[in-house]
Amino acid sequence: MDDALPRNHGLPAPSRREFLAACGRTAGAGALATAGAQLLGQRCPAAHAAKGKLSWVEAKHYRKEQYDRVTCEICPRKCRVDDMERGYCATRENRGGKYYTLVYNRVCSVHSDPIEKKPLFHFLPGTDAFSLSTAGCCLECQFCQNYELSQFRPEQVENVSLTPRQVAEGAKRSGAPVVAFTYGEPVVYFEYAYDCAVVARRQGLRPVVITSGYVAQKPLKEWCKVVDAVKVDLKAFTDSFYRDICGAQLKPVLDTIVTLKKSGVWLELVYLVVPTLNDNVDDIRRMSKWLKQNIGTSVPVHFTRFHPTYKLTNLPATPAKTLDRCVAAADSEGLKFVYVGNVPGHPRENTKCPKCREPLLERTGFVIRRNDVVDGKCKHCGETIPGVWR
Repeated sequence: MDDALPRNHGLPAPSRREFLAACGRTAGAGALATAGAQLLGQRCPAAHAAKGKLSWVEAKHYRKEQYDRVTCEICPRKCRVDDMERGYCATRENRGGKYYTLVYNRVCSVHSDPIEKKPLFHFLPGTDAFSLSTAGCCLECQFCQNYELSQFRPEQVENVSLTPRQVAEGAKRSGAPVVAFTYGEPVVYFEYAYDCAVVARRQGLRPVVITSGYVAQKPLKEWCKVVDAVKVDLKAFTDSFYRDICGAQLKPVLDTIVTLKKSGVWLELVYLVVPTLNDNVDDIRRMSKWLKQNIGTSVPVHFTRFHPTYKLTNLPATPAKTLDRCVAAADSEGLKFVYVGNVPGHPRENTKCPKCREPLLERTGFVIRRNDVVDGKCKHCGETIPGVWR
């Protein structure tokens, strides 16, 4: 599964001191995987666990109204929140007309993953990403593979306190050059992710965001100044899917994609193909045409296999032939870097030069078997390959 939480049930969450000590004891790119397994259980138990602690840090991007009401401006919902109430995502609370984020520093999942797992295929291939998340999300996707984290209130999920400085220290000790805000939705912990990104960059690390793209333009543009790459999950290309399956809207996500492309931040897109719900080839073709017209043909697009989970266990896994049809539709519109995900060994896991068609990066799952991109160019013909290669 692309960027699903590692599974390991029933292990207790560590104290912050235990977590940092484990990071200090271990070394190498895979060390945090061991530390994460031992200490954070590779995810923290949700509702059945002891209640997690909350932070009380004033949020950014909200507007004060009359009668101690506030309007949240972090995502397109623009929740109007009365005193002592929370917004839709349940990670922000109004106290006397001041709006607070409840998840600053409150990390409930941390792990070291291959960057290919995000998936980011044209960004530092073969490296690891120090990956973390808080609880919460601003969407309610019925197929969410990380629902134990995203669909619970923050006090229902075990967490530990990690400051931005400690996140950077943990990444450096693990040997990972990348810090990834992932698993849950970074939009709901925007302030924390932003501060972590700033500190990470000062330490020579590369911050990346893995997101639904359901974010207001102002915070998005702030993110663009402090992160190196963003992967957006484009859930579908119809308003009905976003409304009925995700509880959201399509247009704000399209606006996010355009803004990211204009910003110069490295961008990749994932489209999880859910059988019968968003696998219409005509919609894929329309989407591909829109992408070509609005962000060009060089942004990598990953069509990934759905596996039954959460509220959609009645559906089958995506057939490989359905993914192949999606790829063919995108190819027909001229998209240059179209991939298949969650199907290890599929030929469209690999990167070919769009000019000479020679293989450049060969992958099996999350493992790089071959890399013939040299100084950002095809080793065989010299064609520039879009991406961040070092």
